[in-house]
Order: sequence, then C-alpha cells, then structure tokens
Amino acid sequence: MAKRKQDLEELPDAPESKGKGNAKGKGSKADDESDSDEDMDMVNVDFEWFDPNPEVDFHGLKSLLRQLLDVDNQLFDLSELADVILSQPLLGSTVKVDGLETDPYAFLTVLNLETHKDKKVIRDLHAYLDKKAPGLLPAAPAQIGLILTERFINMPHEIVPPMYTMLMEEIQWAVDEKEPYAFTHYLVLSKAYAEVASSLPAVGQPPSKKKKAGKADDETFYFHPEDEMLHQHAVGHTTFDYDTPVDEGASDSKRAFQEMGVKPQGHLTLIEASRFAGAVEAVKSFLSGGQ
Repeated sequence: MAKRKQDLEELPDAPESKGKGNAKGKGSKADDESDSDEDMDMVNVDFEWFDPNPEVDFHGLKSLLRQLLDVDNQLFDLSELADVILSQPLLGSTVKVDGLETDPYAFLTVLNLETHKDKKVIRDLHAYLDKKAPGLLPAAPAQIGLILTERFINMPHEIVPPMYTMLMEEIQWAVDEKEPYAFTHYLVLSKAYAEVASSLPAVGQPPSKKKKAGKADDETFYFHPEDEMLHQHAVGHTTFDYDTPVDEGASDSKRAFQEMGVKPQGHLTLIEASRFAGAVEAVKSFLSGGQ
C-alpha cells in the first residue's frame, strides 16, 4: 500500500505510463485565438509515495543514483549504495505512478555517514564529498545525515515537499526508537550547472568567429529549485566540478537551442539539524507558490 497518494494532476510532458496503471494520455490544443501552432501534450498522473522496497527498487534506485552523481557515478559502487539505501526501508520515500511493482520516478533518503562507514561505498563517498567541499563538512563528533534525492527531469517539483515532510517524521520515529538518526547536521547532495561559452553557432545563426574559451557568467543554476530555499537556512553551500573528464563538445551537446552551452556540476548544502524543519517549511512554501 502506498504511503501517500496525490490527486490526479494535469502535467505537461509528464512521464508516460509503463503498462497498466493510472497514467493516461490527454491531448490539449492551444487556444484558438493564439497565433501559435504548437500543441502541448498533457497527461493525468496519479503519484504515489512508497517506502523503499528491496524486492522491486534496486535497479530503479541505481539508475537515479547514476543520474545524481552524473559523470562521476563510475567512481562509486552504485550497487552497494543502492543496497545501503534499501537496507533501511522505513526511512525515505520513492515516488511512482503505476503502483508498487514499478520503477521509482523519484526518491529521497538520508544515510548516517558514521553508522555506515563499514561500507566501502560510504567511505568513498564521504572522502569524495570532503575533498569537494574542504572546510564545509563538520568534524567529529558531528553526526552527519547525507540526504540523497533525485528525480526524472520532467517530474513536477510539487512531489518534493511530501518527501521531505515524511522524512522528518520518519527520522523522529527512528530517534524515538533509539535508532542512530539523531543528526547534528544534514548534508544535501544535489546538482547544478553553469552556462559556458559555446564554440558552435546557435541554431539558425551563421557561424561566428571563434571566441576565446572562458566562462559566460559566474551564475549557478539548479536542477533542483528547492536548493535555493535550503541555502537560506544553511551553514554553507558550494558547487564543485566533477573529477571525470568529459569531451570538449559535451557542453554544446546540452545547450538545446540556446546560445550558451551547459556544464553540469555537483552541489552540496550543509544545514544544522536545528534549522532543518525551517528549511523544509521554506521548500514547501516555495514549491507550492506560497500557499
């Protein structure tokens, strides 16, 4: 049975149904008075939140972890990391549209870096994050809860607040049961990107003289918009480059008809446990339009 269920919503470009389930396609034409000839595909989606399930979620979680860690995913044993997440099935959530037996479209969980330090993948991940954010991670005896969360890129942001709300409840239940989740800090691993100058002409534009290599701006953009709200309650946050080299044209391949190329980056946000509830409330308000 699902932990929680959300009413049907009409969502542009939402994931299509994987076989029998509640998702179904619906066409929606543009306004007759509009000059645009474009149509928007609409689907009704019934989202359900589940506990992580070792019997069905291994491959789906592994795929989302690969997406979260981007090109550096090959530095880690993702199978072991998925197993660690699934070893605590009463903590964290997955989001699905076609019932329990299908792959998750999103997940959120928290891992105790100290409790799981006997796992090689946790040691590797901890060392990696420490290297990427020197001085950000607190030293012992701090108890750090590493929050891992990822979702398909076309998922609606409104699925996020329930995952954080349920996580807070589950952490409190675990603490009440004397389980090792009395964290002093939460470290949120996420993804960002920067725009970089492209060496290719924009679509429909003639080739221009080659520009000198360099950054277009220092501005950082976030794949997860809630990160900007988390910053307001954070001890600190940082963006970092991945270790794995990529082809020179990789940024251009992701520019999608824009003038600038896109360079994905990792992102970390550290929040004291005493401010985490306020951060979650800010995320809820922001992603629900202030309601």
